[in-house]
Amino acid sequence: MLTAATSSAAAPPPSPLGNPVSPPNTKTPLNFFKPIDRRELLTSLTISITTIFSSSPLVHARGLFQMPPVRLVNRYYLVRAGESEFENLGIINTNPVAKTSVDNGLSERGKKQTLRAAFTLKEMAACDGNCWIWPSITQRAYQAAEIVASINGVNRSHIVPEYSFLDARGLGAYEGKSLEAVSEVYASDSISPSIKPPPIDDGTPNESVADVFVRVTQLMSIIETQYSGDTVIIVSPDSDNLTILQAGLVGLDLRRSKDSFHMNFLIVKH
Repeated sequence: MLTAATSSAAAPPPSPLGNPVSPPNTKTPLNFFKPIDRRELLTSLTISITTIFSSSPLVHARGLFQMPPVRLVNRYYLVRAGESEFENLGIINTNPVAKTSVDNGLSERGKKQTLRAAFTLKEMAACDGNCWIWPSITQRAYQAAEIVASINGVNRSHIVPEYSFLDARGLGAYEGKSLEAVSEVYASDSISPSIKPPPIDDGTPNESVADVFVRVTQLMSIIETQYSGDTVIIVSPDSDNLTILQAGLVGLDLRRSKDSFHMNFLIVKH
């Protein structure tokens, strides 16, 4: 179920691509947060598949991409990669320095989860037309993309690695802590999308929801410019990229991006 809300976010920094983002809306903070345990985190988010369709006629004169978009010229499936080795150990790992490490790959459980997602996409006929897969270069996301491609008959030349805009959300000083600590981050997110996790000096970014919103908006701008009338499967190493992207696409208040936490499928028509 999708709960409709007005889009609201603290003003993020200007996009390097010059793409505008939605203006801030300063309303009373929403008190909807509830603690999230590791089991719930993994079972609810690991293999969520979001479908985003464009039902409007394709337009050839495209303006700057904004959230929420007036229309989309492609059909999108958002896929969260399966459980990673670090998640299997119950450890937060978001430092991009190690994103291509074998240790950042899918666990045995994560491979099985990804297989189930790949077959679900096949049942949905996701790749019956011209299909592209955009995974983060992060090891587990790229592995998931390869599995999805294999099951759905997508040529490897249609796997387009994304090197930065789909990185797992950097959680700063929470790096290396127990996954249960994510609840503290989400509690802050529900107060304001501009609150950042505490910083750390090991190279791990400390990103707010607004920071992630900027880069997923940039990602969508690139894809919407590059393709027209195609299917694009976006594969993220974490859930935050996807829930924040979902919120932006449908105009949800960014403080409520976790409202899509329990949604396995979402269809958005523009």
